[in-house]
Amino acid sequence: MTKNAKKELLQAVRARYLKANKSGKERILDEFVASTGYHRKYAIKLLNHSPKPRGFRKKGRPKLYQGEVVAALVRIWEICGRICSKRLKPFLPEIVAVLERQEELILPVQVKSLLLRMSRATIDRCLKPARFEKQHGLSTTKPGSLLKKAIPVRTFADWDDARPGFVEVDLVAHCGETVHGQYLNTLSVVDVSTGWIECLALAHRSQQMVSAAIVELRQRLPFPLIGLDSDNGSEFINDTLYRYCLDEHITFTRSRPYKKNDQAHVEQKNWSVIRHLIGYDRLETQAELNLLNAIYTDLRLYTNFFQPVLKLVAKDRVGNRIIKRYDTATTPFRRVLASAEVSTADKLRLLNLYPQLNPVTLRDRIDQNVAKLWKIHG
Repeated sequence: MTKNAKKELLQAVRARYLKANKSGKERILDEFVASTGYHRKYAIKLLNHSPKPRGFRKKGRPKLYQGEVVAALVRIWEICGRICSKRLKPFLPEIVAVLERQEELILPVQVKSLLLRMSRATIDRCLKPARFEKQHGLSTTKPGSLLKKAIPVRTFADWDDARPGFVEVDLVAHCGETVHGQYLNTLSVVDVSTGWIECLALAHRSQQMVSAAIVELRQRLPFPLIGLDSDNGSEFINDTLYRYCLDEHITFTRSRPYKKNDQAHVEQKNWSVIRHLIGYDRLETQAELNLLNAIYTDLRLYTNFFQPVLKLVAKDRVGNRIIKRYDTATTPFRRVLASAEVSTADKLRLLNLYPQLNPVTLRDRIDQNVAKLWKIHG
């Protein structure tokens, strides 16, 4: 039976159904369900309610956020890497100002006003963001036992993270489905206090390669490196890195074996920044290494200046539940500027760099280089 035929049958049957007694209604309902194939409860609802008149409008306020406002929101959301509303809402005034300054976005006054008034719930309703299936890579950590007694253990609660310069480090292996042979790695570094992230591509995993990357890292960070915390892999727990940290007065600690929560900050960024962008394919050539370096050059600017992050400020246990409270989302760049521990000279260097950055250009270059990387691999 066609849709129109079902409508005609409904109109013909409804009047008889409403006037009939209980047994009559049951008989008419059985016939109607058999003819249309509707579920019995749905058929009862149709027969008991008359159709809405033409031009009927649902009661309530008219839609306020639509058209240009939603289009602008979607564009900003894409530029910001599809971040959640908790991070996007407090960042909207800044990113709108940046995009207008770079002439990437031109908004009428009314549209801009509505955009900045959006609540988090409204942003979620307008965006309906896509969800990505989470994959898992292979673990390549091989324990290094030589210096375990010399390097103290740090748990997730040991550091006072109010001071920038204490970082967690980890290696992300681009090994594909096997760890045999040589493959590229990424040294992932996250500052515990500000959320500042640095990624350095390595041709292979070795003590010398990791130690050289730590030296380069110190030139990239916008503040002095004070503390270094790693897992128990032999690429970190070795005499080369241990003595370097002693000579440079850098606090060197390690996490407990098999306790990933001790390195919660860097583990989270491994997925949300590196895996989300680069994926899990095997990378091993010099051309792929060059592209990784180009991607990370732009990614450090895009992520640290234009990706707001939330920071856990308190955890309260209520019965069997743990309630977490976070601060207002802001970028690592803003957190560095707000820190009293960072020198004025370091802050000025960041402030001079900030007006020169265009998030749209950075994002486009990142996407283009990632596409080239996948093309080489494919």
